[in-house]
Amino acid sequence: MRRLKILTWLTHGSYLFYLSQAPHDFYLMMQPGRPPGYGGRCGSLRWGDNVFDQPLESVSEQSFDCILYQDDHQYFDDRHRWLSAAQRRLPQLYIEHDPPRAHPTDTRHPVDDPAVLLVHVTPFNALMWDCGRTPTVVIEHGVTDPGAVWRGEFARGITIVNHLAERGRRLGADLFARAREQLPLDLAGMGSSAFGGLGELPLHALPALCARYRFFFHPVRYTSLGLGMIEAMMLGMPVVALGTTETPNAIENGISGYIDTCPDRLCERMRELLRHHRIAAQLGACARQRALDRYGIDRFVSDWNAVLARVTS
Repeated sequence: MRRLKILTWLTHGSYLFYLSQAPHDFYLMMQPGRPPGYGGRCGSLRWGDNVFDQPLESVSEQSFDCILYQDDHQYFDDRHRWLSAAQRRLPQLYIEHDPPRAHPTDTRHPVDDPAVLLVHVTPFNALMWDCGRTPTVVIEHGVTDPGAVWRGEFARGITIVNHLAERGRRLGADLFARAREQLPLDLAGMGSSAFGGLGELPLHALPALCARYRFFFHPVRYTSLGLGMIEAMMLGMPVVALGTTETPNAIENGISGYIDTCPDRLCERMRELLRHHRIAAQLGACARQRALDRYGIDRFVSDWNAVLARVTS
């Protein structure tokens, strides 16, 4: 397909980094000082030469092929404040990164527009949202392959969740704290220092760090499917996770990892992996194959190309 010029925002940076592996040009809304949501090409992500800063004050003068929203304020506020009338008539997509918050089954999606294509990142999200008349499609996650680098010589587990202390029960802060009282567990991610963690680490540094740990612990109760968990699987690393939301479709219990809705049973599984490196290696090998089969970057890019071709044709 032809190369597209896509206007979007820096939201969910890791997801956008993987999306930018598609053969298109991405223009990221940017304000002076690079505040949250308007950072452009900021942070530690190694953006390619197809990702550009787009200053807000000149966005209405530019030519694009489509607009890609990722948050409510972008669609409801920025669209009218910063985009020209012609730009608002361009093909428009909205990436829904999360399941509904207010009620798990009866929440109407805020975008109610047959001219916008709503892109869900998991089948679970698509199932739970009431999208009304807005057309929808599912494009499952995709991540790049760093190779089978997991070794697991470090008899500890690691959890990677941004701002875990602030996000509380939904992201499993209480479950992580309880498990850490019983097991050797480390935490990484934005804001993790306040929770006794390792702090924020750049995406490119995570494979080498995680490769040393025996397992990846994903304590999240209710969110979309975590990219950190998929990235760990791609390394050949075993995952122990709550069997909620999309996770049971990602991990086959006892084959490519362990899932359960009982935290005590998960802790026992983690103890087993600490005792038996061989079991961890077997699970990790299957986890990597599962990630390659379902969450490879080539499939992800192909799916996005198909959707972009559909809306811009």
